[in-house]
Amino acid sequence: METKEPEAGDPVSAGPPAAGQRRRLALTGVRGPVAKGRDFTRHTLQDWGWDGTETSEDALLVVSELLTNASLHAGGCDQLVLTADESALRIEVCDGTTTLPARHPAPQRGIPGGRGLYIVERLSDRWGAQAYGTGKAVWAEIEASRLVSGKAGEL
Repeated sequence: METKEPEAGDPVSAGPPAAGQRRRLALTGVRGPVAKGRDFTRHTLQDWGWDGTETSEDALLVVSELLTNASLHAGGCDQLVLTADESALRIEVCDGTTTLPARHPAPQRGIPGGRGLYIVERLSDRWGAQAYGTGKAVWAEIEASRLVSGKAGEL
């Protein structure tokens, strides 16, 4: 189940959400969580006026990597949370294990896998993980200024 703040029909101004906004997508038991998470993120970035830049495409890749890691290594995704304010976009993927992620020590050339957290680290400004109760949230942040660059003057 998806929750949005403000409601989908509310007028949205372009540019960073000044007061802060949060959107959640429940993913427990959902088939195709990576594709659903990307679509949810794409629509959210459009609503927030943060689409159409290289960095918005990077944000979609970060979402894909975090959701894929949760699916492969943490028993599945519980939810995707996107939070934005004037300073940054925060992407959080929550799952049901408390084991914190670790980058693969030496991904092998020509063999798939082991690069997800390297990609997250490279494309985001900050990332980390925090255990809570019976699960954890793995998060990444992208500076808002990177999401609006190159869009000055566009309507």
